[in-house]
Amino acid sequence: MKLIKTFLLTSVLGLALANATPHTLDKSHSEVGFSVKHLMITNVKGEFTDYDAKIDFDYKTKSFKMLEATIKAASVDTGIEKRDNHLRSEDFFLAEKYPNITFKMKSYKPDGDEGMMIGDLTIRGITKEVKLKIEDLGTIKDLKGNNRVGFTIEGKINRMDYDLKWNKVLEAGGFAVGETVKLIVDVQAIEQ
Repeated sequence: MKLIKTFLLTSVLGLALANATPHTLDKSHSEVGFSVKHLMITNVKGEFTDYDAKIDFDYKTKSFKMLEATIKAASVDTGIEKRDNHLRSEDFFLAEKYPNITFKMKSYKPDGDEGMMIGDLTIRGITKEVKLKIEDLGTIKDLKGNNRVGFTIEGKINRMDYDLKWNKVLEAGGFAVGETVKLIVDVQAIEQ
């Protein structure tokens, strides 16, 4: 009986994975962005311009079977060169020693056109589990007949968890840079 249960479970998992197909990231229609409080009153936004991802997506169940991403820390861009150089330094990303920021999905729970993804995010060699909300999940056949999936990833991390600890105390109270970083990632990928 145990052998039959194992066989059935393996077969079901195998079928689920068989329906997932690899996708290539469409970088011209994707963006890896973030937002963090500055001087306690406004948000500074930025993005990473050099990144790639491996995505296996099942159109039938609207589920991710795999999502792994690599972001080049040195590609951080907030529109101000001096600030970007500071972010690349040992005060923040220490990009020379830790060139890659990585994410590896551990699980995904779909809920219609949304879902919850759990995975490991590694920054500066420190890995923490994060929960990311998937929103606006949509699929379409493009003008050339290719299947595409598009979605938005949103989440929050505490930068202190990743040793991104630089800050300055403000005279009126508070800090120059907030601890919470909002992640906002827009993805479009093409089925292979």
